[in-house]
Amino acid sequence: MYTEDDLLMLSALQHLLFCPRQCALIHIEQAWTENRFTAEGRVLHERVHTAATDSRTAVRVEYDMPLRSLRLGLSGRADIVEMHLQDNKTWQPFPVEYKRGRPKKDDSDRVQLCAQALCLEEMLACTVPEGALYYGQKKRRTPVLFDDRLRRITEETAARLHDLLSST
Repeated sequence: MYTEDDLLMLSALQHLLFCPRQCALIHIEQAWTENRFTAEGRVLHERVHTAATDSRTAVRVEYDMPLRSLRLGLSGRADIVEMHLQDNKTWQPFPVEYKRGRPKKDDSDRVQLCAQALCLEEMLACTVPEGALYYGQKKRRTPVLFDDRLRRITEETAARLHDLLSST
């Protein structure tokens, strides 16, 4: 278990898997310059985060929801968490992460989303079986199943991230 002081940014998991050097530059050297692609991504996220709460009969939508996991040592925000009303009258969380571009061949985006699900599970004492990635260039959602393999990779990546950032 980690303490509040040990928490790392959830988005750093995606940075680490996409490019370890990029992760180190952003999170150790704090060398970050915005470019066209990151600016487009920021604008997309700002649009999503401007709404507060949306309620429909069977779906409640939380925007820009704070997340954390002391077990994984992560904190961050979910772009959207849809709460789906189940037959047994409980609410099932369904995280949705917005990305500017297209689906990647690697697991980096899926790991970031899975980490959000693991945070929700710890915070709400529930199971989150699936979520979705919304890609701005395709303008549609890609479903993501949080299977044992993806959960294991996510947990291993969180441990690697702590190792990398604590060695500085």
